[in-house]
Amino acid sequence: MYQPAHFIESRPEVLHALIRQHPLGLLITHGPGGLEANTIPFLLEASGDGTCGQLVGHVARANPLWKTSPEHAEVLVVFQGPQAYISPGWYATKAETGKVVPTWNYVMVQARGRLRAVDNPVAARAIVTRLTQAHEAKQARPWSVEDAPADYVDAMLKAIVCIEIAVDKLEGKWKVSQNHPAANRAGVAAGLHAAGGDEAAAMARLVDNRAVDN
Repeated sequence: MYQPAHFIESRPEVLHALIRQHPLGLLITHGPGGLEANTIPFLLEASGDGTCGQLVGHVARANPLWKTSPEHAEVLVVFQGPQAYISPGWYATKAETGKVVPTWNYVMVQARGRLRAVDNPVAARAIVTRLTQAHEAKQARPWSVEDAPADYVDAMLKAIVCIEIAVDKLEGKWKVSQNHPAANRAGVAAGLHAAGGDEAAAMARLVDNRAVDN
């Protein structure tokens, strides 16, 4: 992706944190029919050997993705964090020069790697269990796979195929007004807070916390 230097985020712990906070990824593959995009919740399993780790998830057995995507083919997964429209009326420089235009702030991580289908009921149960434990962790009474009848779980597992993506590269882009002077950043943060909503508030915090020298 296009990456101006001041928007680059390359720290693994920051990229991993965004994936864990926003695990619904857009998986882009290239098969016999050309490009395809599937939205899939992923679990990031970081490695301890300095590599980028792997993403695990599952698709419906009826989804041709797991059969038509070549074994170990390169794929791209896009994880989208907070995003918000930025009005030029929020910039201090609007009153000074008028030379301002609208823009859009956003945070994203792109993961590139090799996809492998795991069509194995034992492995599928293990992957689904790990996914469930991760996504249920914040619930007051976390649901577990064992809470459902065994025969029902077995039937559900037969209807899916798990996928693993060994990640070769992680790229982060944090476009959060850090290329603007402090007065403009303050105006953007104030405008976002006034706009209201969780996403605007999250972007306001990112604008407050991220800056470059001007």
